[in-house]
Amino acid sequence: MASVRDVLRIGLTGGIGSGKSTVSALLAARGAVIVDADRIAREVVEPGTPGLAAVVDAFGADVLAADGSLDRAALAAVVFADADARRRLDGIVHPLVRARATELAGAAPPDAVVVHDVPLLVETGQASSYDLVLVVQAEEGIRVARLVQRGLTAEDARARMGAQASDEDRRAVADVVLDNSGTHEELAAQVDRFWADRVAPVLG
Repeated sequence: MASVRDVLRIGLTGGIGSGKSTVSALLAARGAVIVDADRIAREVVEPGTPGLAAVVDAFGADVLAADGSLDRAALAAVVFADADARRRLDGIVHPLVRARATELAGAAPPDAVVVHDVPLLVETGQASSYDLVLVVQAEEGIRVARLVQRGLTAEDARARMGAQASDEDRRAVADVVLDNSGTHEELAAQVDRFWADRVAPVLG
């Protein structure tokens, strides 16, 4: 089994609606191993997990759905507008996510390119944990339009964007910035350049 030091570790982040998941898929198509923090965050609070038990202890049974699973909408209603509650939730979930992410990265082969897809990479101060930090950005209006297409109101979209790190904060820790304000083809071309310029030389 590889240790995390044996692999090229890329931290991928971007604000909601920026297209980070699209970049993650493009990197996976080029052979990268994807460690998806959002997916792990769902796994660590599945029914029967210590994570879900800790969330219920902190926020009460009202955050559970009828089937015993986490009612994400109910939990979001509690923590979204309450910074202290959000910190309590982060204190439960983030350590579990990091531990599982480390486990998955450690299982990668020695020559792997491991991409950690971390929406809150900047907010949680993880930039220094990676060999490269790749940031995806897009114009605010385009991001709002994408989120509206997903079912949010424009007001909700801007509120969620405002709760995250700013583009300036992300650029401050970025080794490479991809602009996803254009077409899918333009984004894919930027990913190709990133792979050729920053990844392929490391792979040899």
